Amino acid sequence: MQTCKNCGHRFEGKFCNNCGQTAETERIDFHFLKHEMPHSFFHIDAGLLYTSKQLFTRPGHAIREYLEGKRVKHIKPLSFILILAGFYILLSHLFHINLFNISIESGKGESGSFNLNEWFLAHFGWVTLALIPLYTVGTTVCFPGKGYNFVEYLVLNIFKAGQRLIVQIVLLPFIFLIQKSLDLNTIVLYVYLIDLILNFWTNIQFFNQMKVSAVIIRSTISHLILLILMFSIVFVVMQIMPYF
Repeated sequence: MQTCKNCGHRFEGKFCNNCGQTAETERIDFHFLKHEMPHSFFHIDAGLLYTSKQLFTRPGHAIREYLEGKRVKHIKPLSFILILAGFYILLSHLFHINLFNISIESGKGESGSFNLNEWFLAHFGWVTLALIPLYTVGTTVCFPGKGYNFVEYLVLNIFKAGQRLIVQIVLLPFIFLIQKSLDLNTIVLYVYLIDLILNFWTNIQFFNQMKVSAVIIRSTISHLILLILMFSIVFVVMQIMPYF
């Protein structure tokens, strides 16, 4: 019998059966760092790569299996989306890509203006997370009675948001190369269409007990709900922003 250094529980074996901490805890020194840092990095990296691969080979099946409990090889959803959002911001600054070339004059008579692109990049992680519940509202409304609750649909849409981010990250270098020869609106339209196709493909696999035609129709309505909610919020924000 030994005493857990984390919770004080008495137990036998390699792990505390009360809090899960390992029985042996090494002193934190250079030897500890030499072992722990590579392990932590490659564990996250492996989960990130595995999840990313699954989202482009069998996205709907992989997400459904994750919700059913098959999670060991996957990175956690929130970690997944935040890492990708951070990487997107880094690359956007590196390539100086401006997808939101809009400036709003201050309503207080101050010099200067509000730059939407700079604000969007500065808050990209939060914006990405904020949009996920809007996607989830549409999914919940259009796919009721399928055995999933709101939070499970939230996880579904977190993974789909990660899928979209990967597409955008991969395309950023190409956008940088062609942005001077191709209209920005055309680039945004292409990215949007790719995201839309991936969303439909994922839903068709995820709701594989339904007819494909029914999934497509419901996915279309779900996306319309998202657009209505999103443009309503953007309209309100654009009306308020000049006064700050």
